[in-house]
Amino acid sequence: MIHAVITGSGSYLPEVVVGKEDFSKSKFYDENNKKIDRPNDEIFEKFVEITEIRERRYIREDQDNLSIAFEAAKRAIEDSKVNPEELDYIIFASNYGNVGKDGASDFMPSMSARLKHLLQIQNRKCIVYDMIFGCPGFVESLILANTLMGAGKAKKILIVGSETLSRVSDPYDRNSMIFSDGAGAVVVETIEQNVGFISSETVCDNYQEINYLVNETSLNTESGSSQKYIHMAGRKIYEYALKNVPDAMKLTLDNAGYHLKDVNKILIHQANAKMDYAIVNRLFKLYDMPLENHDISPMTIQFLGNSSVATVPTLYDLLVKNQLPPHQLKTGDLIMFASVGASMHINSALYRMP
Repeated sequence: MIHAVITGSGSYLPEVVVGKEDFSKSKFYDENNKKIDRPNDEIFEKFVEITEIRERRYIREDQDNLSIAFEAAKRAIEDSKVNPEELDYIIFASNYGNVGKDGASDFMPSMSARLKHLLQIQNRKCIVYDMIFGCPGFVESLILANTLMGAGKAKKILIVGSETLSRVSDPYDRNSMIFSDGAGAVVVETIEQNVGFISSETVCDNYQEINYLVNETSLNTESGSSQKYIHMAGRKIYEYALKNVPDAMKLTLDNAGYHLKDVNKILIHQANAKMDYAIVNRLFKLYDMPLENHDISPMTIQFLGNSSVATVPTLYDLLVKNQLPPHQLKTGDLIMFASVGASMHINSALYRMP
């Protein structure tokens, strides 16, 4: 039976580290466009209490989403040792494309086409595809790649998740402290062994939930800016995720004939530490299992923030390169990818390490 297996990975962590002091002079407004009259130190510490984010990474002024994606892609290709000209697909997951310094999204030419150009791939049969799927875009790209390979449509696929949310974050919104920049990539190839992707589940709730994450003008109505920024209904997203993500993860395991006790690691998208802890807790409750600690779900949000589609591939790359001790991924480990994000979309995938 054909399985899709990750044969190489790479990531790029932007150099600019942004911490508490960088928000010391910020003026924050609430959802009712009223200035929050509390000391910034108090706002920041409350934010850290909920999210655990003390630092995040931003790109330099001379960088953009395409440039950091290129770095991650090169590293993944080098790690896999594939010939780029033999790639059948390039799937590029992002939500805003190549955002300019004015905050405007740029998707033409497509991100995947521009990445193929930068990689100097001349193979006309290498198909380019942009995955615009919210934060779950990278995991959905893995699911798509596995489907294409199972159908005999591809043997080698490059998948990239890259985002520069610092350029679409409202400086007057305290939630802007969640967002960060980053890029991660993997090369996926077919293999006829009992390893690789086993089962997956995707849910798209686009009715009442459609506006939980939107692009709107600044919370400060007197800012003088017409730019659209990312804004989210935090409480609604939290409740939605807690109710629906564990069910999707359990269904993925059930469909594959596995139990949660078989899982070694859960690589979950990280937007909020409190939310992720609650999701994993709820999953364990579905199996009537105790959760003594969160070693099963390694975290990077504390020092990397939420880089959207880059979070999961970056986490995977750090783990396989043994850069997130004491966590590691070993041959034979059963791992679960899971994510939730804009629109609202949920997905999960079960994977056996080769």
